[in-house]
Amino acid sequence: MSTTKEEALNYHSEGRKGKIEVIASKPCYTSRDLSLAYTPGVAEPCREIHKNAEDVYKYTAKGNLVAVVSNGTAVLGLGDIGAAAGKPVMEGKGVLFKRFADIDVFDIELETKDTNEIIRTVQLLEPTFGGINLEDIKAPECFEIEEELKRTTNIPVFHDDQHGTAIISCAALINAAEIAGKKLEEMRIIVSGAGASAIACCNLYIEAGAKRENIYIFDSKGLVHKERTDLNKYKKAFAQENKYASLTEGMTGADVFVGLSKGGIVKQSMVKVMADNPIIFAMANPDPEIMYYDAVEVRDDLIMATGRSDFPNQVNNVLGFPFIFRGALDVRAKAINEEMKMAAVRALADLAKEKVPEAVINAYGGKEFSFGRDYIIPKPFDQRVLWKVAPAVAKAAIDSDAAREPIEDWTAYEEELQERLGFSQEVVRVMIHKAQKNPKTIVYPEGEEEKIIRAANAVVLDGIGKAVLVGDEKTIKNRIKQLDFDESNFEIRDPKTCKKCEDYATILYRRRHRKGVTQKRAMDLMKQTNYYSSMVVESGDADTLIGGLTTNYPNTIRPALECIGVKKGVNIVGGLHIVFINHKAYFFADTSVNLSPTTEQLAEIAISAADTVKDFDIVPQVAMLSFSNFGSVKHESSLKMKHAAEIVKERRPDIIIDGEMQADTAVVPEILEKEFPFSPIKGGANVLVFPNLSAGNIAYKLMERLTSATVIGPILMGMNKSVHVLQKGATVDDIINMSAIAVVEARKNNM
Repeated sequence: MSTTKEEALNYHSEGRKGKIEVIASKPCYTSRDLSLAYTPGVAEPCREIHKNAEDVYKYTAKGNLVAVVSNGTAVLGLGDIGAAAGKPVMEGKGVLFKRFADIDVFDIELETKDTNEIIRTVQLLEPTFGGINLEDIKAPECFEIEEELKRTTNIPVFHDDQHGTAIISCAALINAAEIAGKKLEEMRIIVSGAGASAIACCNLYIEAGAKRENIYIFDSKGLVHKERTDLNKYKKAFAQENKYASLTEGMTGADVFVGLSKGGIVKQSMVKVMADNPIIFAMANPDPEIMYYDAVEVRDDLIMATGRSDFPNQVNNVLGFPFIFRGALDVRAKAINEEMKMAAVRALADLAKEKVPEAVINAYGGKEFSFGRDYIIPKPFDQRVLWKVAPAVAKAAIDSDAAREPIEDWTAYEEELQERLGFSQEVVRVMIHKAQKNPKTIVYPEGEEEKIIRAANAVVLDGIGKAVLVGDEKTIKNRIKQLDFDESNFEIRDPKTCKKCEDYATILYRRRHRKGVTQKRAMDLMKQTNYYSSMVVESGDADTLIGGLTTNYPNTIRPALECIGVKKGVNIVGGLHIVFINHKAYFFADTSVNLSPTTEQLAEIAISAADTVKDFDIVPQVAMLSFSNFGSVKHESSLKMKHAAEIVKERRPDIIIDGEMQADTAVVPEILEKEFPFSPIKGGANVLVFPNLSAGNIAYKLMERLTSATVIGPILMGMNKSVHVLQKGATVDDIINMSAIAVVEARKNNM
């Protein structure tokens, strides 16, 4: 995936600066809330914690709070850039903790290179945090800091630069050895690099079964051997006899090469002389010690991993630290010990041997994975890692007496982990990867707009689809040039000069000549970008249309209805908004088209919504909303929703639907289970059908403005071809997401 410098800077600077914010987890809107959150109510948990210090985990966020601590002396790929310059990386680390394991983070950058100052600062922070993630601190200081903090603190301390790569690569090494038909204890391992990560890797490989005497480390001065006088104690532990004069000599006949140094230092000739079924982990980033395609060109028996996502077997630390901390925090571990690290190694190695689910395959463009040379470790976006690694780490903590709070019900714990991940928030990513499997051509009527051009460029570079920008050709080209994008990424269409306008006008005239459209009127309409773009799709010159960024909803949907029309057998078009909140996705319908739909129309809207939700790999559970619960109030409005549900059940018995019901009944599982156990909806509804446009429109807009919900839409349901309307002022990300959704629908329409 390619991004520009400007896009990266905008990502970090637009809107709220940086990438993180603190969100209150309890309400604080009334004077009563304030008295509970602060004075006088806050005194009560303070007193309890004063009586029993362990209650800090009961009454505060400490148990789910990690500090990412750095002095910026060894920032990946950038070196010693200092504490402030390293802050974007530490914020990013916090984002990954939250995204992959729902762990809250404060990043703490320390303006010091004094080891003792760092140690003392972290010691003083222990009451605040449940764990400490040391990050981007140079060797050998990082060893000393971690060792002393592990000795003197009573919470997990983990230097990810050391142990993260070690854990992931060790899992890969175990599996690679199995595929190669070799035993760890018999393999000769050549290591390029002698920093924190390399030393940690070697130590963990020994824990897994490799022999210290079979590991040869090379640093910038050559082989680490016993005759050298410049070695720190960590290198000395791996000093061998002065056996190899060069890295090339060391690799001759070697079983394994592990690179944690710099790009390009390994040549094809060095790969050729390795042992049968050689294993190469070239993990320098962004340029590995040897590029994947150069290595496999000379050895077809090679098993190779890198740190890059565009080659097989990516060694990515995100497979480790979020889940290791998750397991450690959940049992209130006193430390992250060797047993816990090895448990993570074994869990990752075992997971790579399991059948890969469809969701993971879809996340990686539909490519099949199975245990073998090109798949020795799980993929970073494999959701199963959370509930495989975290429980393994937690169990190891319990078994090694590092845990303060054992877990009793492991099934319930796994379910809790899955809920933390928030499956439903993955729906947009699912659509993006589905789109990448079969990209389509997208026409954008507002092609002169900078947001549209930015989004379209990303759509093309990410392989979601081809982009057609409609508007004044000169204006569009100037904007593309100003943004420093490649003009060849786009097809530009100007309705004023397009030679196909007359053909499009003729098609429109034939379709609408009995509805007041003359040939001249049809030609005039073709000069309007929304009509022109609709005809581009209708004629087959594009597959889908995304519009509405700067125009009113009716001005976008009317041309589409007149030029494209509705699907055969469908009598009504509806709008669907996706509302993400509290780790769940809800689909609101109809939110944008029909003022007061009839019973029959509501049934059609419900069916269209359910079918659309299935495209997101989600099982729809449809609730027909009202002010009444299952006949508690008999009124024309509530009866309409009840009868609509009955129509859907008769026509589509495969759809889980019920109603009429109140909104809280629909989304609070406990209400349904306790009060209405007869309902087929279990665990709460995810598709909410509103009785009229006022209710649906008001609901999604209130959710968007008054809560932390993220809203995407509307998705236009029932059109004969894929057409979607943006909300006014949509962001670039909104446009990209909607483009992916449109491409998936276009693919479905073409089946």
